[in-house]
Amino acid sequence: MSKVLVLYGSSRASSNTELLTKKAIAGVNVKEVYLREFTIKPIVDGRHAEHGFDDVDDDYNTIIKQVEQSDIILFSTPIYWYSMSGLMKNFVDRWSQTLRDPKFPDFKEKMSRKKAYVLAIGGDQPRIKGLALIDQFRWIFEFVGMSFGGYIIGQGNKPNEVLQDEVALLSAKKLNEELKTLNAAN
Repeated sequence: MSKVLVLYGSSRASSNTELLTKKAIAGVNVKEVYLREFTIKPIVDGRHAEHGFDDVDDDYNTIIKQVEQSDIILFSTPIYWYSMSGLMKNFVDRWSQTLRDPKFPDFKEKMSRKKAYVLAIGGDQPRIKGLALIDQFRWIFEFVGMSFGGYIIGQGNKPNEVLQDEVALLSAKKLNEELKTLNAAN
């Protein structure tokens, strides 16, 4: 059985992003991580420092261990200012540190065995203006060798508004079927 992990990047509980993601994972055995419930400090770039990166006292390593144990990762983020949320960006930025951390040997190789999906919800023409965000994730996944399974961009600004987006709901249903098939196949 594939291990599915959902990383929620919204700062708001029961957000449009979360609501759509819940539709996509209904009936699927998943581990859900709400980044807003953890402290993830911004990266302090130590790539060129003689001593490298400093250890950081926060919750990042707890989450990245769960990422390493997963086969499929859903990156669920609102579209904030035409990009991923700050919570999600802080998390992904820290991958630079993990790539050089001896506590996480072969991080890039382990990531290359995973499949990723993106669910993004925005309020300002997200199916057009959210494409740059999808490209950003595509390049991130390519860099670490992850397989990009696809994405859903939904329309929603006010609470529960995404539930009116029939295209996003249909896409979530299709992703749900795919996740169930992947889980059954493994």
